Amino acid sequence: MSTIKANTLLHSDGTTTTQPSIPALDQRMAKAWVSFNGTGTVAINKSFSISSITDVGTGGYRVNFSTSMSDANYVWVGTAEKYLSWYPSVTQFNNTERTTTYIPVGISDAYGGAGWTDSAGVSIIIFSS
Repeated sequence: MSTIKANTLLHSDGTTTTQPSIPALDQRMAKAWVSFNGTGTVAINKSFSISSITDVGTGGYRVNFSTSMSDANYVWVGTAEKYLSWYPSVTQFNNTERTTTYIPVGISDAYGGAGWTDSAGVSIIIFSS
């Protein structure tokens, strides 16, 4: 493994930059992500480019982006903690349409019966161009 250490990065024209742009990696890097507790008062544990989480009902959350996505065709995936008697499935909540400013996330029992259920450990990651 190689390590690069530098105090200043330069553009090819010699001007300085503090935030280098790596276009080849931009579409392969997450645009936003969040880990939150969805039980009781919803609380964000850690996040990147997420402004807040809105509780929209049992098992339903609106994950609000700090910066709007370029369109609503982004890709997202989520996980939720498993409880003793059910296996969580993370989907769009109540068929609510995603927007450029938020994704409606729902947690349900993947094997039936429990319906929408709050989870103490939810993680969501979003990719977009």
